[in-house]
Amino acid sequence: MSLDIAATVAQMTLEEKAALCTGASSWTTIPIDRLGVPALLVTDGPHGIRRVPDTGSLGATALPATCFPTASAMAATWNVDLIHAVGQALAEEANSMGIGVVLGPGVNMKRSPRCGRNFEYYAEDPYLAGEMAVALINGVQSKGVGTSLKHYAANNQETRRFTINAVVDERTLHEIYLPAFEAAVKRARPWTVMCSYNKINGTYGSEHRQLLTEILKQDWGFEGFVVSDWGAVRDRVKALAGGLDLEMPGPKPSRVQAVIDAVHNGELDEAALDEAVRRILRIVDKAAATPKGAEFDVDAHHALARRVAAEAIVLLKNDGVLPLQQPQRIAVIGRSAKEPHFQGGGSSHINPTRVDSPFDELQKLAGDAQLTYSEGYPAGLETDQALIDAAVQAAKAADVALLYIALPGSIESEGYDRDNLDLTEQQVALIKAVCAAQPHSVVILNSGSAVVMNEWIDGAAAVLQAWMMGQAGGGAIAGVLFGAVNPSGKLTETFPLRLVDTPSHLSFPGGHGEVRYGEDIFIGYRYYDAREVPVLFPFGHGLSYTQFAYSNLRASATTFKDADGLTVSVDVTNTGAVAGQEIVQIYVHDHAAELVRPPKELKGFAKVALQPGETKTVQIALDFRAFAYYHPGYHRWITEDGDFDILAGASAADIRDKITVTLRSTLELPSLLNRESTLGDWMADPTGRTIIEPVRQEIVGGMMRRMGGGEGDEEGGDIGMDVLGFLRETPLLSILHFQEGALPQSPEEIVDGLLAQVQGG
Repeated sequence: MSLDIAATVAQMTLEEKAALCTGASSWTTIPIDRLGVPALLVTDGPHGIRRVPDTGSLGATALPATCFPTASAMAATWNVDLIHAVGQALAEEANSMGIGVVLGPGVNMKRSPRCGRNFEYYAEDPYLAGEMAVALINGVQSKGVGTSLKHYAANNQETRRFTINAVVDERTLHEIYLPAFEAAVKRARPWTVMCSYNKINGTYGSEHRQLLTEILKQDWGFEGFVVSDWGAVRDRVKALAGGLDLEMPGPKPSRVQAVIDAVHNGELDEAALDEAVRRILRIVDKAAATPKGAEFDVDAHHALARRVAAEAIVLLKNDGVLPLQQPQRIAVIGRSAKEPHFQGGGSSHINPTRVDSPFDELQKLAGDAQLTYSEGYPAGLETDQALIDAAVQAAKAADVALLYIALPGSIESEGYDRDNLDLTEQQVALIKAVCAAQPHSVVILNSGSAVVMNEWIDGAAAVLQAWMMGQAGGGAIAGVLFGAVNPSGKLTETFPLRLVDTPSHLSFPGGHGEVRYGEDIFIGYRYYDAREVPVLFPFGHGLSYTQFAYSNLRASATTFKDADGLTVSVDVTNTGAVAGQEIVQIYVHDHAAELVRPPKELKGFAKVALQPGETKTVQIALDFRAFAYYHPGYHRWITEDGDFDILAGASAADIRDKITVTLRSTLELPSLLNRESTLGDWMADPTGRTIIEPVRQEIVGGMMRRMGGGEGDEEGGDIGMDVLGFLRETPLLSILHFQEGALPQSPEEIVDGLLAQVQGG
């Protein structure tokens, strides 16, 4: 029986309302038995369900659940249907454990590859991250379990994450750090949104009224409740007033009493508390409507985890050694071949239902081949030359060497950031030595984010990026190595040549309690493109055992209105000898804009399966936002008349075809002219140009005469400058001040009069 929300709120005491807005335990909300309000059980779960038996415990061993590949791996599939299926599986497991809301997904941007929690995030691109989040959320919630979109907002590092002040300008916030949240809220309607720990421009995420109330709830229409990250609330009353509905974890009697006292003394409007209560009750009621306790199919979910891991693997380099061609002797090197590194540390650490051993999975596909194992490197950061020597001898005696390399948890985890992008000293030395001894050496990387490879990649015959691959990743890797699976994953983050090349290098992770997002909108490939910085592997890169050709790129219109958008089509052909999947990426380039824009931006993609010789047409819709940018002067997304290139590519650096279309903007924007506007601003503004034109000659002519030249003089008389160029960059008010003695009114009165005409006309 569902709750009558309005009636329930009306019957609740102030004490009950205040208590409902704070957790009852580490993982539950407070039940109100007399009104039939049940408790809501939430749990960690971006890539698996971390359900601890004791709801009062934060870090106890969780119940067994499927450990799917982490978000960095899931995104590398570029397969939204597959991620939707993962969401459904997560919901089935949550239901079996009585869980109402799964805490995830995380859609924070990979601002820097050094962020220790990057394995929990999807991409360096907001459009791609948003598409992944929409797919996962819709999958989970289709089964009657809620999600918690996190960490809102600008939580892009672990260093001082509880207190750091992220200083980010309005345009960058709206173009880079909010769009993934916006897409998920508007298109998937998550039941909850989780605020971040950090400050954003001086205000804690838990208290940020602009983000929580004005943008999230009012502008985007979010109808669920906002929950704190665990321990993120500093001032409970300020948080409630700002839009934070539920504080977790609990119990916190002092916080409950603070809310009661604030209502009594008039510091907090009870209407704000009532709104939070209504939002919480709606989700509690939705969760209670889903039957709990059904068993999930352990084997089917393990198989799904293997499929995701297989599609996530990115073939970074291949000199022809892969797929393996019936080698008789295989040297398997690296401790992660027998002790797989398949997930990251922290709140998302899953107790898996089973774990496939990479070595055992290799053995299953190797037939009569002889496999030898060498540890290669220790568990920690220490060095051991004897391990390298043993691996080299094994490699020399083999037909091929497979190096399984995994970063230790002490380097990459929630709670701290990476110091560098290097593998361990031992791992680098191991790879170099083995590759020198065995030219047919394949490096398999298990990391949550990018690593640098300059010291050793030239010697490797092939490199696989297998990410934190989940519990079934060992079998997925074996399938790719032996050609049972054709790799189809592509990078969702740029792999730089050096750490110093990264956009945020000089400002990450900040200092003295503050991090400045000085790279503005230029993160990831946007930066590398704009600065023409060479990279190791570009955004969107990934090889296959076959080849694909692109042809006949076309658009539904060559001239179109922004409100209508357009549809882009391109033909893709498998020109190789084996079946495969290609990820077609559509980028947009603006020829000219008032504000600087990246050389290109991802605005669409599609994954297509093709048999040898087969051709399919891929269609991708581009809407208003595909061509718009956020203008801080208007505080909104705008388009401008002009030409745009539509680019179809296999990666950000591998553009296969291009067409140009012309956009006609339907927006009627107010003038931004003000007292500080330059003469150039007035002439660029359509209304301003019309209004100032009758007096422009007189204003400019007077100034030219004072500066010793005549209008049109390139050198400006005797002062050696382009006076007209000078005046274009000078405020109109300042130009008039130079001529004040000859004016019938004060410069301020003249400019204000002209501005009044602009506003009126």
